[in-house]
Amino acid sequence: MAKIAYILLCHKDPEGIIAQAERLTAAGDFIAIHFDANAKREDFDRIRAALAENPSVAFARRRVKCGWGEWSLVEATLGAVRAAVDAFPRATHFYMLSGDCMPIKSAEYARSFLEREDVDYIESFDFYNSDWIKTGIKEERLIYRHWFNERNRKDWFYRSMEWQKKLGLARKVPADLVMQIGSQWWCLRRRTVEWVLEFIRKRPDVLRFFRTTWIPDETFFQTIVRHLVRESEIRTRPLTFLMFTDYGMPVTFYNDHYELLISQDYLFARKISPEAKELKERLGKLYSATGTRFQISNEGRSLFKFLTGRGRIGRRFAPRFWEAETSIGRERTLMMVTCKKWHVAKRLVERVRNVTNTPAIDYLFNEAATQLPDLGGIQSNLEKRTRHRRALVRMLFDYWQTDRLIFCIDPASTELMQDFYNDRAKVRLLEIECDFTDDYLIGHARRVGLAGDRTPQETIDRLLPTIRYDVRFESDRIREFDFPGFHRIRQSASVDENTLPLAEFLDIPVEKAREIVATEYLFVD
Repeated sequence: MAKIAYILLCHKDPEGIIAQAERLTAAGDFIAIHFDANAKREDFDRIRAALAENPSVAFARRRVKCGWGEWSLVEATLGAVRAAVDAFPRATHFYMLSGDCMPIKSAEYARSFLEREDVDYIESFDFYNSDWIKTGIKEERLIYRHWFNERNRKDWFYRSMEWQKKLGLARKVPADLVMQIGSQWWCLRRRTVEWVLEFIRKRPDVLRFFRTTWIPDETFFQTIVRHLVRESEIRTRPLTFLMFTDYGMPVTFYNDHYELLISQDYLFARKISPEAKELKERLGKLYSATGTRFQISNEGRSLFKFLTGRGRIGRRFAPRFWEAETSIGRERTLMMVTCKKWHVAKRLVERVRNVTNTPAIDYLFNEAATQLPDLGGIQSNLEKRTRHRRALVRMLFDYWQTDRLIFCIDPASTELMQDFYNDRAKVRLLEIECDFTDDYLIGHARRVGLAGDRTPQETIDRLLPTIRYDVRFESDRIREFDFPGFHRIRQSASVDENTLPLAEFLDIPVEKAREIVATEYLFVD
């Protein structure tokens, strides 16, 4: 009889993880958990304490700080897989899950499904000849070494690739491997998993190669399984149901998707909205049910395509992301940094990115040149960004697969600040109060066209008080709104005085906040 060991990669929602583990193990299965080391230690401790007495739960020996597109995701997976292999000798299958996944069939059905054929389920298409990669770099993912993350160190990501190209440092794929690509959501037999672990133990050259490829979670297992297992024993499909919009974003499922989900020819589905509590409750009860019959229609993708193509507007099937997703999400934390000296705010968020690994963006709604990922055109100009601001921000949360996001905003943009504070998300605001010398204000007047190189000094003398007043007025106006979660650091304050407000704003340890505010060049003009 099939016994499933679930490999759960997760980074948030400790209560949901505990519930998921209890639900799956109560039905007689096992689970091995890797909880991202970027997440709070107290959340991990809560999970371990709640599941400590459950013999069907194991944890990866070491927590890894995971980053999208990085080797760390594969490293975390391997850690959880090794824990499951050692802890659960009776497990016959190993099934990859994320914290956003929920079962859409009963455990009874899942085991029966896996017993039908002695095969592995993993998407694996020819890397070079398939059209699995729709946009962006392709061969460059493999032949160049990637030490920087394209999402938070974009300049360095492409700069290092260009240097390697100019220096002729392209490398070859290990000669005996035929590169494959596909979804990371696989289900493998025990024999296959043990073969993979033995293979990488004997082949450190393969590990070295994949460690510096880009997005290896889409190629590592897919390539090695094809290398080790006969084609007749592989089904090139996942058992987890997921769909993508025409903007490349995962479709999120809500309470009214229950009937659609259970009729798909899959065992699990992602992504389930954190707010879909009724759906989660119904699917949780379904997993432990017995004797349930399922009518498989498998129309999910075609129905979604039809309804979006017809232009139906609604929460379930929307023609455009922003027409349905008008909220950032109750479970997410949005942090805005406002400062009239844009270069100071940019330096601060750059330091935050480096120290905390939190996605942080420059002046999203004020500067057209702000670097953003391709989100299907919504990010292309300031007018679109501002018109669809909540949808844009939600898409950025999804793009970075995070529940914490920072962006810079000009102090004059109080209407935008108010709008974000009206969202259900947790919103915080940090004001950076700078000192403004006459020379800086004169330079500002010239940059915005109020003065030129030939403007008479007496005219500039008349302008300076007005400009200084405007700057002070914007700061005073922000205070008058009395925004909750408002914090302030000041150029004139000491490192000690600025450390606590920044730590509270970012919800990080005081030591990390001190490291950020102690940056010597932070306030240099």
